[in-house]
Amino acid sequence: MSQPFRLASGGRIDRSRKLTFKFDNRVYTGFHGDTLGSALLANGVHLLGRSFKYHRPRGILAAGPEEPNALVRVSRGPGPATPNLRAPTVELYDGLVAFSQNRSPSLRYDVGAVTDRLAAVLPAGFYYKTFMWPHGAWHRLYEPAIRRAAGLGRAPDGPDPDNYTQRYAHADVLVVGMGPAGLSAACAAAATGARVIVCDEQPEPGGGALSEPHTDFVAASLAELAANERVTVLTRTTAIGHFPHNSVLLVERLTDHLERLASDAPRERMWTVRASQIVFAAGAIERPLVFSNNDRPGIMLAGAARSFARRYGVAVGRRAVVVTAHDAAYDAALDLHAAGVPIALIADLRTIADEPVQARARDAGIRVETGMRVAGTRGRMRVSAINLVSVGGKSETVACDAVLMSGGFTPSVHLHSQARGKLRFDAAMGAYLPDGSVERVRSAGAARGVYAMADIVRDGTEAGTAAATGAPGTPVPATDPGGGMIGVAPGTPNTGPRFVDFQNDVTEKDLHLAMREGFRSIEHVKRYTTTGMATDQGKTSNMNALGIVASALGVPVPQVGLTTFRMPYTPTSFGAFAGHARGEMFDPVRTTATHEIAAKRGAVFEDVGQWKRARYFPRDGETMDQAVARECRAVRASVGMFDASTLGKIEVCGPDAAEFLERMYVNAWKRLGVGRCRYGVMLRESGFVMDDGVVGRLARDRFHVTTTTGNAASVLAHMEDYLQTEWPELDAWLTSVTEQWAVVAVQGPRAREVIAPLVEGVDLAAFPHMSVAEARIAGFDGRLFRVSFTGELGYELNVPAAHGAALWNAVAEAGRAHGIVPYGTEAMHVLRAEKGYFIVGQESDGTATPDDLGLAWAVSKAKRDFVGKRSLVRPDMASADRKQMVGLVSVDRATVLTEGAQLVSADAPLTSLGHVTSAYHSGAAGEPIALAMLAGGRARIGEVLLVPDPGGDVHVRVTNPVFVDPEGVRLVA
Repeated sequence: MSQPFRLASGGRIDRSRKLTFKFDNRVYTGFHGDTLGSALLANGVHLLGRSFKYHRPRGILAAGPEEPNALVRVSRGPGPATPNLRAPTVELYDGLVAFSQNRSPSLRYDVGAVTDRLAAVLPAGFYYKTFMWPHGAWHRLYEPAIRRAAGLGRAPDGPDPDNYTQRYAHADVLVVGMGPAGLSAACAAAATGARVIVCDEQPEPGGGALSEPHTDFVAASLAELAANERVTVLTRTTAIGHFPHNSVLLVERLTDHLERLASDAPRERMWTVRASQIVFAAGAIERPLVFSNNDRPGIMLAGAARSFARRYGVAVGRRAVVVTAHDAAYDAALDLHAAGVPIALIADLRTIADEPVQARARDAGIRVETGMRVAGTRGRMRVSAINLVSVGGKSETVACDAVLMSGGFTPSVHLHSQARGKLRFDAAMGAYLPDGSVERVRSAGAARGVYAMADIVRDGTEAGTAAATGAPGTPVPATDPGGGMIGVAPGTPNTGPRFVDFQNDVTEKDLHLAMREGFRSIEHVKRYTTTGMATDQGKTSNMNALGIVASALGVPVPQVGLTTFRMPYTPTSFGAFAGHARGEMFDPVRTTATHEIAAKRGAVFEDVGQWKRARYFPRDGETMDQAVARECRAVRASVGMFDASTLGKIEVCGPDAAEFLERMYVNAWKRLGVGRCRYGVMLRESGFVMDDGVVGRLARDRFHVTTTTGNAASVLAHMEDYLQTEWPELDAWLTSVTEQWAVVAVQGPRAREVIAPLVEGVDLAAFPHMSVAEARIAGFDGRLFRVSFTGELGYELNVPAAHGAALWNAVAEAGRAHGIVPYGTEAMHVLRAEKGYFIVGQESDGTATPDDLGLAWAVSKAKRDFVGKRSLVRPDMASADRKQMVGLVSVDRATVLTEGAQLVSADAPLTSLGHVTSAYHSGAAGEPIALAMLAGGRARIGEVLLVPDPGGDVHVRVTNPVFVDPEGVRLVA
């Protein structure tokens, strides 16, 4: 099939490599180096989609990722198709299959186009007012229909068959963008010996220079970078977010441009780059003009038409009219004219005359008229004419099949802004420019309003050198002598809709309606009208919207505000974020060294955080209750063994380790002796309990800190946050060792006898409760703790995780003569509840203070400060009616309460006094027991309350929470 709009020569495509592809089930041809957008234009396909709201015909507006109209769905093989890809950025390959979106049954005949006829009754925000009647009909009638109609494209069905990978990297200098500014910055930084990463979202580096006669500079720069082994060049790589501490996410597209790929080849790679310095050289986006019916297919940005001609050898039309308020459109017109595309007229909206750019155009035989106004356009599926009005009021209709417009340029400042970079509005340019940052970043070239080629190269060189050496440099002044404008084109009559946001069908009329409704902030206007939303993020619309709102309100643009640049600014696949975290790797299962041993013994497992923990070990025919009762009896009467490896373990080391713990925990630590342990309670700033655990002092400058299983990561992050940001002067460091140690807890009256043959280097008879020592355990170097979470004589044996299974087997063998029994988490819960030990997240729910949990004794009165101390002295924290932990027993001595059940009094059965947090049948206590959080609980001990239950109210007596061995005799035996 011929390509009627392909120029006879020119472009950077390989005409010797013809490619075949499909669009909406029709076969077309293109060349290697084409994009789907350029190949469709070459084949004369200018209608590529329908608009979101009104289903108006739309064609290509831009040549890059700022394209708002030509969104397509691309299918590769048997897997699900990818929606919402921008046709001008989809690299063509042989066999590509693409479909238009947002139309039914076809692109040319779309029944949804009826909404365009109803535009007068479907203004911005109509859904907020229309779908209120009849009462209750929203969920039943409107919502399902609106949800079916809403959205762009169709989400893929089924699992994503592609693979994605991730990588972390560090650089002295990261350069984002490989146009002239980015290339010169990268070369300058690399010349200093710095490690440089330079990326660009296009497959071919060069940026805007590829559409201009500067390709020799691009080739020389790339050769220089390729010869430097300290430089990493990433093409097809988009910087999607700038985060604190100069962290930037990059998404590299690896295989989307390939016809065939290996089944295991990753589709995309996400880079997390931490750079000492960053240079943003992301260029600028050409602004469209706002005039009546400015959205017809064939109306596009002048720079895009120039790119299609110079990069892809494609004529965007047979006869074009250029409408401009900026000098750059003259260069586009001259290039198209030289390529053989007739330019019927350059209609300059400005009144300037006899400018050099105009003289060049006239010398080339192109008609130039200044002070023109656009009255509208004609055409249905493609523009066929433009109506113009001269400065003297004379109307003229010019036949054309392409209208090329330019309102100036908007620097790409989104990455600078995302990490709290400041922006300033330049009224002369009609754009926001970078203006300082809390991060170590700088912008160069068009990204900061520098547009002349020589200035861009010099600015990039200055930025690259300054980033690599720390020298201040002398950046080129930001100027745009080419003109430009924002808002509605001056003097444009309202003879048809004037579109501001092409993707969301937002018109100038919609913006005025929002202001009549009382909206003033641009963020509010954005949400009411949807301008600047969806996948486009306002790339081509935001500045025009700001100009219109500011003009209507009669205030400067900065007073209207600026919408937030949300990441990712360019749409990004979910797979890139997920990486390998899919399927079984989405939430990886963590198992201890004894997992297989427990499984062979028939253990029933439960999920605790990411860990699989043995819940109970049933014997033949046993129910869970029977197995748990047997395990509890064994621990109380003889000995049991329990895998405690999942407890969080953090080593706190350094000369200031004790001081750090003093500030993090409510307890005192400086006087804790080496070889001794202490129970620690950690609070948030709110004064509420965050975590608890046993801390052992291994040396003057080293502590072994344990945390609850589920809070291991959050406690470490909490500690790191304070160490790095609040107390950086402390000489201490933290290391997670949770997975380095396997832990077997041996609990019960015969625990000492069981471990005695296994422990070398510790006199167990003289080893008191709450002690820690390094020892040889079962033949391995380890750590021995004498601690207990059951109230019985107890030890925790720590050995390197690789020897965990061997330790378990050795303990089991040593305990065989004593009838040792493995027990699981369910028995552990019963045993600890019998002793009144609380569990973080069960008794404490994020609103409990130490005193609420009966831990006031642990809070040091002598310490000057610790995290949360200030909050503990608030009056409400000492209120007598706060919920406090108490025990409960059923009056009938038979009913096991339901966890979460409410507590009420007989006098006020509708007022909750608290709730049951833990409830079990206790063999040691001989009756059901429970723990509860009860308002004024300790003062209510002895009272009888009610627990409402569907089977009838249960009477319970409030008791002390310690049900077994309240004197603690067994613990220190």
